[in-house]
Amino acid sequence: MPDIVIKKIKKGGHGGHHGGSWKVAYADFVTAMMAFFLLLWLLSSATEEQLQGVSNYFTPETISQNESGSGGILGGTSLAKEGSLRSEAGNPTVSMDIPPVKTPEEIAELQRAQQEDKEFKEAEEELRKAIENSPDLQELAKNIRIEETDEGLRIQILDEDGTAMFPSGSAQMAEHTKLLLSKVAEAIESMPQNIAIEGHTDAIPFTTITGYSNWELSSDRALATRRELETLGLTAKRFAKVAGLADTDPLMPEAPENERNRRISITLLRGTGHRPALEGEQPNGNGTPVTKNGDVSETGTQSEPLSSGQPTTRRPSFAVPSDR
Repeated sequence: MPDIVIKKIKKGGHGGHHGGSWKVAYADFVTAMMAFFLLLWLLSSATEEQLQGVSNYFTPETISQNESGSGGILGGTSLAKEGSLRSEAGNPTVSMDIPPVKTPEEIAELQRAQQEDKEFKEAEEELRKAIENSPDLQELAKNIRIEETDEGLRIQILDEDGTAMFPSGSAQMAEHTKLLLSKVAEAIESMPQNIAIEGHTDAIPFTTITGYSNWELSSDRALATRRELETLGLTAKRFAKVAGLADTDPLMPEAPENERNRRISITLLRGTGHRPALEGEQPNGNGTPVTKNGDVSETGTQSEPLSSGQPTTRRPSFAVPSDR
């Protein structure tokens, strides 16, 4: 009986180890290359603004707390570099400018200006209603103009449609002008502002043998207006200036001889007169508002003539002392 021989064949120890692992590595490589080329395509198709936006998103920023316009010696110059400060770590934050903090004096001045604007609007409304409700003055509504200017609340009484406020060449006030002034006095009597009065004429030459001209005529009409307002109850100390401007400041420059240029201007001057102290102020011995540190408030100073330093585009006026 022949011998049966069983032969065992041993498989190689490393043959199965690399059977499929290279496929996984190759797949990872292909995926990485696809992502890389996709990134290159995105970068080539993006705009400059989009790239800058992506860069800013990954750049954390902090708030730059440099005030501009501090009002000190440097007068608004910042010692730090303009822009936001970069931080090494932290969440992205928004860069913003911090407005300068107002001082108590600046806040009080702003409150006074707002109160003054309110007073001007109330006086204008009161005067308009008084004229509308008076049968004798309804036809004279066209002879009065009210407007707010840089100087203050200006009330102008002018000749219109043949209705003259003064007879030609005379400083004797017409009766309807006195009636109109009475309504003006009622509207402004309780207000604290000082008053400036200006007389104006047209450009028609007016001379006499004595040399009396439009300068004297406009000044006398302004003085007559001051006297009438005093008679109606306004105190003399409220009149800061009385002046005659002749034809140097026409209401209608394109028509210097027009009758509307003959007028009287009554202006309530901004920031003048004595008023009750606002919050943060206390009156001194003269009733003038002062701040807590003792400085006199600007609105409490006695008014001076407008020609003493205040900016103006007017030509020099022929001023007359108010006690004439």
